[in-house]
Amino acid sequence: MRSLLAIMALMLTMLSGPAWAGEGAARLVAAQSRTDEAYGPFRVIDATRAALDGVTDARSPAQFAAMLRDHPGLALLEMRDCPGTEDDLANLRLGRMIRAAGLQTHVPDGGSVRSGAVELFLAGVSRRIDDGAEFAVHAWLDESGLQAGDFSANAPENRRYLAFYREMGMAEDEATAFYAMTNSVPFSEARWLSAQDMRQWVKADRSQQAAPMLAYLDLGPLLH
Repeated sequence: MRSLLAIMALMLTMLSGPAWAGEGAARLVAAQSRTDEAYGPFRVIDATRAALDGVTDARSPAQFAAMLRDHPGLALLEMRDCPGTEDDLANLRLGRMIRAAGLQTHVPDGGSVRSGAVELFLAGVSRRIDDGAEFAVHAWLDESGLQAGDFSANAPENRRYLAFYREMGMAEDEATAFYAMTNSVPFSEARWLSAQDMRQWVKADRSQQAAPMLAYLDLGPLLH
């Protein structure tokens, strides 16, 4: 009886309206056009684009290196849901790897880049922010429970971030002001920034929504 009902259900499904068939076909095409190969929090979208979704940790630099080895044509890193990092030192190393690889960073509409992931956004050779993206910053916390304000301004614990910001293109006064802003709230809280807010702090472009995808392909060789 269950077999007969199953066959009847299958026949009804096959005879259902064309709207269902069209929707299913569209989903199938979309799935086939994506690579979706994962390397920890990184996921390859296609030949030129990868996405960062998730927390980075001590393994992330090696995972990123493996992704570049397997997909040398990547030119754009989309940052969609990026809560931060579990290892600040590895995260700064990862940021330098993103810059050395010549990748653009892009936060789409609805994208959220928070905490240590902000450094990874800054690592892009060029940065794009869609209206509707959001960012969140706060003070870091070390294993002893100390925060940036517990150290002198010239302490190595603070200088490493300022050095990173300068490497990413900020002047010294810009780096100092940006770092102070990120530490304006304690680790347990967050300061939220809109796309417009972040563009006032860092050099970033508003996305050109109608730009042809071939533009990314053309930029690839120039960014490496």
